[in-house]
Amino acid sequence: MNPMQSMTVGAGLAALLAAGAATAGDIVLFDASATPVSAVASLGQGRFETKDGLLQVETTGGTGYPGVLIKGTWDLSGCNRVTFELVNRDAKSELPLTVRFDNPGADPGASRGVFIDRVKLTGRGAATCEVALPPWLPNLHEVGAKLDGMRRGPLATVGVVADLDPAKVVGVAVYLKEPKLDWKWAVKRIVAHTGPIADAPEWMRMPADRFFPFIDVYGQFKYRDWPGKTHGESDLKAALDREKADLTAHPGPEGWNKFGGWAAGPKRAATGRFRVEKIDGTWWFVDPEGCLWWSHGPVRVTSSSAVTPLDNREFYFTDLPKEDSPFALFYTTRDELLWPYYEARNIRRTYDFSSANAFRKYGADWVAQYADMAHRRLRSWGMNTVANSSDRRICRMQRTPYCDRFELKSPDIAGSKLGWWKFKDPFHPEFRANFHRQLLARKAELDDPWCFGFFVDNEIAWGGPTDLAEWTLQSPAGQPAKVEMVARLKARHGGIARLNAAWGSAFAGWEALLASQDKPPAGAAEDCREFTTVLTEAYFKGVRETFKSVAPDTLYFGCRFAGSTEAAVRMAAKYCDIVSYNIYRHTLDAFKLPDGVDKPVLVGEFHFGALDRGLFHHSLIGVENQKARGRAYTAYVTSALRHPSFVGVHWHQYGDQPTTGRFDGENFQNGFVDVCDTPYPETIAGIREVGYRMYEIRAGR
Repeated sequence: MNPMQSMTVGAGLAALLAAGAATAGDIVLFDASATPVSAVASLGQGRFETKDGLLQVETTGGTGYPGVLIKGTWDLSGCNRVTFELVNRDAKSELPLTVRFDNPGADPGASRGVFIDRVKLTGRGAATCEVALPPWLPNLHEVGAKLDGMRRGPLATVGVVADLDPAKVVGVAVYLKEPKLDWKWAVKRIVAHTGPIADAPEWMRMPADRFFPFIDVYGQFKYRDWPGKTHGESDLKAALDREKADLTAHPGPEGWNKFGGWAAGPKRAATGRFRVEKIDGTWWFVDPEGCLWWSHGPVRVTSSSAVTPLDNREFYFTDLPKEDSPFALFYTTRDELLWPYYEARNIRRTYDFSSANAFRKYGADWVAQYADMAHRRLRSWGMNTVANSSDRRICRMQRTPYCDRFELKSPDIAGSKLGWWKFKDPFHPEFRANFHRQLLARKAELDDPWCFGFFVDNEIAWGGPTDLAEWTLQSPAGQPAKVEMVARLKARHGGIARLNAAWGSAFAGWEALLASQDKPPAGAAEDCREFTTVLTEAYFKGVRETFKSVAPDTLYFGCRFAGSTEAAVRMAAKYCDIVSYNIYRHTLDAFKLPDGVDKPVLVGEFHFGALDRGLFHHSLIGVENQKARGRAYTAYVTSALRHPSFVGVHWHQYGDQPTTGRFDGENFQNGFVDVCDTPYPETIAGIREVGYRMYEIRAGR
């Protein structure tokens, strides 16, 4: 995706609507002011109408792939790109859309006869997004049909799926992929532009019997070369020698104490544990020695960052080890936090390329050597944090402060929409009891002075202001949260007749309401908004009280928002020591908490990636190349240091994801090190540029 421009609703929308006609040679695939509505069909229960010069679309969460399909007959063989003039009509922030081009008989599920790409509207209002069209390659489908389990594969140097004959396009679709939330958006125009078609490398023209396997023994793509690629064991040893010299030359910032706190800065009371304080209008951590401290480090410091599924894909890989090989160990090594996600998808067989390469690089004592190198690197790079989801053996070495995360294991609200997991029922008696058991199992870490806190849960699907209650009403009668909600409705309305009058419903009695699993009528909105807030408070209050009963001196960091409601943020601020967000943007300059909320904020995840080092997906925030990646890193962290609310930022993640995808297909170039444990020098330069100066920047010097 290449967002060409983004505008606010109002003047920006007026400018978009006033856009001129397509230039000579361009092909207009859709124009809301001219294309007959009979050419538009609904996808996945998407609702649409032509209004105010726009094809206005409403899509519902949990409905698969809702949107619109525009039908026609076009020859795009002379076109190299398509622009989409779109509008995000919703108050929610980032709108992720999928665009698809169809040939006759297209089968999107089998990636046959389609070209698929993603576009993203970064805020409310109008935007023009551009996608590049791929060249036509006769062997593309034969190879592409055998590729699976990757967010982007090797053939998708443009697009996500590329199996399209551009001379025979009969449909253009715009839709959301499995949305959790309801959305309102619009399409103004879709225009294909003529231009030179990009040439394809020789390997993209290979038939399947020559293309496979396409991954080498190190887990790298075979058919491209790039700076830093490992070609043999000698490259691993040479890279290690170079890095040891670099670490000796850069031992770390001066004026830091053992925790990475600002020893040369102002002092506060030393309590032996981490805490937060607001000092002269700016939030800070205070470390166990009383030094001001700002958290800067990566998530998932583990050798097992590149675990990839093998099921039905073993032919992707060159010379997987035999069962009697020393490298057979890496069929069983894994990331413990993420392994339940593999199990939930019934993935049975995996290979851990990144740990196998650590074994090659460091030898028989590879686990200890890898851990030692991780701590040395972080200090040398100007970092002081091993962030959550890291190898506990690395965390517990008392060399770098660390944090971690729990994922609650208690029963769900059955009707809730699926995010990573469904929303937990805070009224269920097992909610606190199960969490208490989880806490006791991690008591040694919770009491460790090097542990500065824990997140609880991750990127919860909150829905909108009324959704938690609506999902509760769509749950079975025995759902504890539903029983609680109906009891509150009884107290508020008195009799069922008064509730029916308010809601516009026709329940025969309270038992009928309990038994119903239908979506509540529009008249229930106020009651649902109120109980959504009740549920939200019960969740945060229950977590905090249970957490502090076991670990009163450990900081509670909240749930790492990635989408939220105002009620959720306000309740997090009420009960959490720190409010946490996963924020994938270029800077944090525009970030603000809701009015009246003053709380320290921690970024749980951010990253940038590019396509110039062999991976197929740049990451959630793509940049042009590695130099741009280093610059983007410096700019993001600097913006956080200058913002009075932020007390730290955590990069996702220490090592690249696998070239062929993890459990959910993510295969991002998002590491500080590649699959062979080789650091990206341009990124490290950007980290050091801001890391060595972070306390001076934070203090405004």
